[in-house]
Amino acid sequence: MTLFSRTVGTTGPRVVMLHGLLGQGRNLATAAQALAERGHVVTTYDLPAHGRSPWPQRLTYDVLAGAVAAELEALDSPVVLLGHSMGGKTAMLLALRRPELVRGLVVVDIAPVSYEAAGESEHDRHLRTMRAMDLTAVRSRADADALLATEVHSDRVRGFLLQNLARDGEAWRWRADLDLLARDLPGIADFPDVDTTYDGPALFLAGGDSGYVTDAHRDRILELFPQSRVVRFKGVGHWVHSELPDLFVDAVAAFVQRVVGQE
Repeated sequence: MTLFSRTVGTTGPRVVMLHGLLGQGRNLATAAQALAERGHVVTTYDLPAHGRSPWPQRLTYDVLAGAVAAELEALDSPVVLLGHSMGGKTAMLLALRRPELVRGLVVVDIAPVSYEAAGESEHDRHLRTMRAMDLTAVRSRADADALLATEVHSDRVRGFLLQNLARDGEAWRWRADLDLLARDLPGIADFPDVDTTYDGPALFLAGGDSGYVTDAHRDRILELFPQSRVVRFKGVGHWVHSELPDLFVDAVAAFVQRVVGQE
């Protein structure tokens, strides 16, 4: 499985960035460009079942981490690996299982734990609503936005979800495999059992208004990533990289320089 990627920058330490559920590599394009301008080579991938990458038969963290590991094996040196949400869990599992590919790890607003929802989760609702939309009735993005707004009331979230909508001739289609994601979502909310640690440098960036990384998760983070540091940004939610783009890039760039300086 060859993943679709974009690379910016020509010299400097290599950073690889992985998006979250229902995202695409381009969601991280602003941060990637800012890091490139600071002297980094930055690659963003569309993960399996997302964007322009292939759709597998099943979606597990083994599949996700394996696909990214195959891409990293083709590079000439280990990378600083960054992942947001589902991409963060993918990055964590890859670092735990293939530490020789990862010189440093950045995890954005996710922990190596299972997130069990009582009833329908927000992700369940988004996928259900998207799958129920009659794309044959869509003539414009405004039409799609109106259909999505019946269940998804946040303009910001609708804009994020609608990035998955692509025109195919006169018709519209989803770039993400919504049926596969809906079926395999329980596994994406979980995290694999692991009995190893990643002993390299790790940085966890959490949104202060998000519930994805809490004090209760710190022990498990340190158990698996003993050299990790958790930084919480006050006043922001799950999308730290888009809500505080300058501080986010500052934090990542400083971490990369620290990793490089320690080698």
